[in-house]
Amino acid sequence: METQVDVKLLTHTPDPIRVMYVAFRTCYSKFTPQQIWADIESGKITDKKMNAFIFDKIKSGHSSPRTQVYFTFAVSGLSRAASHQLVRHNTGITFDQQSQRYYAFKDQDFPYVVPETWERAGLREEYIAFMKRVGELYDQALQAGVPAEDARFLLPNAASTNLTFTVNFEEFLHIADLRLCWRAQWEIRHMWAKARNALKAEFPDLAKPIQPKCGDQRMGYCDEPMAEYLKCPLGTRRIRLHKDEILAAAKDGRTLESTPLNESDLALLATPPAPMPVA
Repeated sequence: METQVDVKLLTHTPDPIRVMYVAFRTCYSKFTPQQIWADIESGKITDKKMNAFIFDKIKSGHSSPRTQVYFTFAVSGLSRAASHQLVRHNTGITFDQQSQRYYAFKDQDFPYVVPETWERAGLREEYIAFMKRVGELYDQALQAGVPAEDARFLLPNAASTNLTFTVNFEEFLHIADLRLCWRAQWEIRHMWAKARNALKAEFPDLAKPIQPKCGDQRMGYCDEPMAEYLKCPLGTRRIRLHKDEILAAAKDGRTLESTPLNESDLALLATPPAPMPVA
């Protein structure tokens, strides 16, 4: 059974912008957090003022207030190849994942992901036939009394999984730095882009700084090898600058500025992998 990744925001800290504002403002004010919260409730402190203050502090690198708000997501249809990458993040994020030990797939069928590169290479039918054979042997093993925890030894990295995770805002930004980068594996890049879109639907302002590390709201330039930068659509289209260009310009007494990222630029990062070369 072929699957596609789906991501849904389940719940979150109530009023995350308010919570972050109070946390930030407490550090830079004589007022108590109770007084700051009361000023927000009364309308004395507006949403516009809170957003401006928060995003100014995001650029400063002050991170602890961003750890005080959380978001819980549901993910389905993600391959084990991608989930193994995702769960390597272990600070500010927690996971619960579908078990292949306690849950046994039924009727000679198990969910799996089909990469587009296999389709473009003309190998889709062979791929699916192999998955079907794995499902048949897996079911045969179960019927013969092999426990699910041992039958799962057959299941490939392509097998898809379901999970929930809760992440604080600081870690959400950090994972985006790495996993929205063009060099990240395509599936986890697509998955984190979907998580960003789910957050954006609920909190558009909070989604603005969620960018790859080269984004204008993050590090501001690409520090990957030049050969990889030239493969990235943000590099080939001159949307972002590479660190080597910035350093070379600085030596000549010049300054360079790249264009801020917009939603269309970010959408480029969720595009399918490049076509396979034809032999």
